[in-house]
Amino acid sequence: MTGSAVRSIQRFILAAACAGLLAACATAPLPAAAPASGTARSGGAPSAPAFSSLVASRSASVVDISTLRIGRDQNPEDIELEIAPERDFADRLAWPLPASVRISQIRDLASGVIISSDGLILTSAHVVANIDEAQVRLDDGRRFMARVVGADRRTDVGLLKIDATGLSAAVIGDSSRLVPGDWVAAISAPFGFHGSVTAGVISAVDRLVGGAGDVPFIQTDVAINPGSSGSPLFDSRGEVVGINSMIYSGSGGYMGLSFAVPINLAIRIATQLRARGSVRRARLGAEFQEVTPELAQSFALPAAAGALVVRVDADSPAHAAGLVQGDIVTAFDGLAVSRLTALLRQIEDRIPGNRSRMEVWRHGAQRTVWITPSEQPAARTSLLPAAAPEWNDGLGLSLGEVSAAQKAQLRIGSGLLVRDATGLARSEGIRAGDFIVALNDMRLDRVDQFRQILSRMPAGRPIALLVLRDGRLAYVAVRMPEQQAAAATSLLRTPISTRTQ
Repeated sequence: MTGSAVRSIQRFILAAACAGLLAACATAPLPAAAPASGTARSGGAPSAPAFSSLVASRSASVVDISTLRIGRDQNPEDIELEIAPERDFADRLAWPLPASVRISQIRDLASGVIISSDGLILTSAHVVANIDEAQVRLDDGRRFMARVVGADRRTDVGLLKIDATGLSAAVIGDSSRLVPGDWVAAISAPFGFHGSVTAGVISAVDRLVGGAGDVPFIQTDVAINPGSSGSPLFDSRGEVVGINSMIYSGSGGYMGLSFAVPINLAIRIATQLRARGSVRRARLGAEFQEVTPELAQSFALPAAAGALVVRVDADSPAHAAGLVQGDIVTAFDGLAVSRLTALLRQIEDRIPGNRSRMEVWRHGAQRTVWITPSEQPAARTSLLPAAAPEWNDGLGLSLGEVSAAQKAQLRIGSGLLVRDATGLARSEGIRAGDFIVALNDMRLDRVDQFRQILSRMPAGRPIALLVLRDGRLAYVAVRMPEQQAAAATSLLRTPISTRTQ
């Protein structure tokens, strides 16, 4: 699939969720300084004197980080896919800066924030992964060699330790309180310029970015550039609410969009890194997406809420529990699931091996599914095979059948190849090279089967097509046209249901 086709998946995928979801931290939280008193809730524009005073008081907790890699020159294209953004996204802000060193040595500049007075420093994982040396410069000019405690590439959270005491630790805030429009500021060393301050507002919260896993990023318009990786994002009360991770850019420089890991998530990950050097995660073996009003209508769900199941891996906890494609998770352990990100947060609080209860919407009724998460996701790859016989339907889809061997390569149990897409289907983002895996909760193997199912769909109502592109699954709602839907009824044959339980 071409780069443009890969990027176009973002037009209709509301959230690419992964097979492995974040687990909770079982240990005590990291120490943090007490919140400042006498401050107001962030949200309004802070006054200039108050904001400058805030910046001055928080600069001591921000550090510059310089790293050295020897004999492993890193190309931006070689970044691991589990944290690398799409082609539209720049590298994680830490592009190697020019330096007068031998070609086998690469020096990077980044930033970090002190989270404990005894020298624990929070930064980005891509800053400290696979390095040979790290040096930390404090705001007062002192320099220390740093030890890498751990780095979690999935969330891009890294933890360093320096041998120092009595340091000025940052005040840790609560990222769950953030709303769009809140004022925030970053203190970092872009291009090596120590103590640079940039400010802006929260553009969005719980932003899932294609290619960056299931991290619910904070999106801001704070100017972030190379050298700012791992820098803290402060709210107007001077509390750290995020760790700046990446930018949206076609050139490697700031273009108005930056993304930060929420501090609540970063602290949970850092706590586990401190305790065991790695992160323990729950694995369900299922992928989910957001439920839109159109998809809710397609599945006869009373309200647009919950998380829609788009994939269930074989021999996974989700498969063993009986979760199936097309299910909509409406509650998890008694807590309602309003959005996909709500489900992700609830699963973060679960420990692998502990049994949990899921309420799911299936065939127009609520059901209970009991699931016991395991640990760590399995890697998955996909291939794009050639096509076979085709048929053009009233939605603008020209479809071809897929061989059993090709389905095995794609790790799908069913599916039809999209040879071409025009009209209604194309307007909803479906493209040539996609695979239609299911219609609503009915799996598809043959073109005539798709025709029969389509002929039974009411005119003018949306149908949900489960689309596979570049290894990702998403339901796309396409509304049946009045005339074409009516004409399709003349093709009605004996009903076929391919739903598997």
